[in-house]
Amino acid sequence: MTIHRLMYWLFVAVGMVLFATVGFLLTDPFLRAVSQRWGEDVMLSPLWTRIGFTTAGLLLGILVGNHGFELLSRVAQHLEEAEPDEKLAIGLGLLSAAVITFALYPLLFAIGGSRLGWTLTLLAFVVLVYLSVVSFLSMKEYLPITAQMARRSRGIKVLDTSVIIDGRIRDIWRSGFLEGRLYVPGFVLDELQHIADSEDPLRRARGRRGLDVLKQLQQEAELEVRTHDRLAPPASDGVDGRLVRLAKALRADIITNDYNLNRVAELQGVRVLNINELAEAVRIHVLPGEELTVTPIREGQEPDQGVAYLEDGTMVVVEGGRAYLNQAIDVVVTSVLQSARGKMLFAEPKAWAESTESGVEYGTRAYRGSRKGRPIR
Repeated sequence: MTIHRLMYWLFVAVGMVLFATVGFLLTDPFLRAVSQRWGEDVMLSPLWTRIGFTTAGLLLGILVGNHGFELLSRVAQHLEEAEPDEKLAIGLGLLSAAVITFALYPLLFAIGGSRLGWTLTLLAFVVLVYLSVVSFLSMKEYLPITAQMARRSRGIKVLDTSVIIDGRIRDIWRSGFLEGRLYVPGFVLDELQHIADSEDPLRRARGRRGLDVLKQLQQEAELEVRTHDRLAPPASDGVDGRLVRLAKALRADIITNDYNLNRVAELQGVRVLNINELAEAVRIHVLPGEELTVTPIREGQEPDQGVAYLEDGTMVVVEGGRAYLNQAIDVVVTSVLQSARGKMLFAEPKAWAESTESGVEYGTRAYRGSRKGRPIR
């Protein structure tokens, strides 16, 4: 039996006992009132009257206990979804209001007397609770305990489906550039499982690769799964919206390759680590005129061209490189171009550059998909 079910039956039992007791105690006043009103004209059995009032109290207790528990469950759910600093601010506000009300109740009883004293005390407590909670919520970022909790939770990294399927997160973790805990929400895991069960062979292979990456991360990293999903219950905003709400509740960062999720999260104040942006940032920066050592591995689109790749995957098109396939060769970069697909370098063998006439200038040209122009003379 879960704690939720246990508390439900406890509420119902308390309601039954409380209202049955009230019904039992109301029997005698009711019989006296009937006797004084109608005298001997109305004869009621004390036993059956008491049984009737008690039974009515039991039924009313079940109804009140059930509805009371539902109301309390909704309040508890809202509190559970609240951020830790908000919960602390609400608790401090209630405590402050109780202390202030306790200090003021003699004055309130002196003003209102025995009849209005409790009413003024209750009214003052409600007003003070509202003012105290609002005040503490406005200062939650400056409370020492909440600041410490925020610093502690910033180490959590929430993984998106796209970054798990991509697989590079495993190598980045191994390199030591990520620290803290990795968290995989249950709904992300369910989406990944759905992809792995797809009828499309490509999607199925991508999903299974993602599951393999998670298995390796679970062995090598501090990986948590489904632990905090209650902070972002299902809603109409889909997986991406739920992921952002979860990251906000945890004060965590999101690791993703999804451009749309990146923008949505940034608009809501959630820090995003995009692996594609990281890969672009760590690419080797080369200027025209610099020398490189590359190994052409295949022919280019134009005659005599050879294609090589740097360690970060940057393509290098070598003029005259066809004669040096699968051979290391020193080249000189002649131009660098940036396209929508990334950076591309054009180069020629160093021997060509040394035999070129003096006064040659190399420039960076826009790539239009055709053969690279010769050095500008």
